[in-house]
Amino acid sequence: MPNFGGGELIFILVIVMIVFGAGKLPEVLGQLGKGVKTFRDESSGEGSKSAPASDQPKQS
Repeated sequence: MPNFGGGELIFILVIVMIVFGAGKLPEVLGQLGKGVKTFRDESSGEGSKSAPASDQPKQS
């Protein structure tokens, strides 16, 4: 992952504010944070709440 300094982060934040507007910024960042959290949970296997799939077929 790239190593961003303070100047780069401020520049990116200014660009995001121009694109989305300052009023919508908290909503956009909140959705981004939820997406990142969901991605991390799913990639580590913690997000799967269903029972593990069995190798044997169900019998009727």
